[in-house]
Amino acid sequence: MRFMSIISSAQVGMPTPELMEAIGKLADREIKAGRMIDTAGLMPMETGVRVSIKDRKIVVVDGPFVEAKEVVGGYAIFEFQNKEEALALTVEFMQLHIDHMPGWEGTCEVRPFFPPDMNPCSTHSVVVEVA
Repeated sequence: MRFMSIISSAQVGMPTPELMEAIGKLADREIKAGRMIDTAGLMPMETGVRVSIKDRKIVVVDGPFVEAKEVVGGYAIFEFQNKEEALALTVEFMQLHIDHMPGWEGTCEVRPFFPPDMNPCSTHSVVVEVA
């Protein structure tokens, strides 16, 4: 069963080197075990863009987004047997923040993907070209 974890926080700034090292060790272990499929941290909000629909029109806003109360800092995609396995690794990941980044507060949301038979994109190849 595939899960995505999304880390968010109201606090901005780079993680401590100690936290990055600890996360790297955890990621290495999970990659070697075949459970981690992909992961990445995200650049600061000022480097992003939001595309939304308002009054049936597409609206594009460059970052930073001053109204943001929490910022998504990164994600990871895993293949687990069940939700309990996903939860156990997420608790371990969040403990690394307690241990290596005192004072940090945030959330890691863990959600399962739709199964392939319910995903309309699973039968299509998606190619995005960037000029």
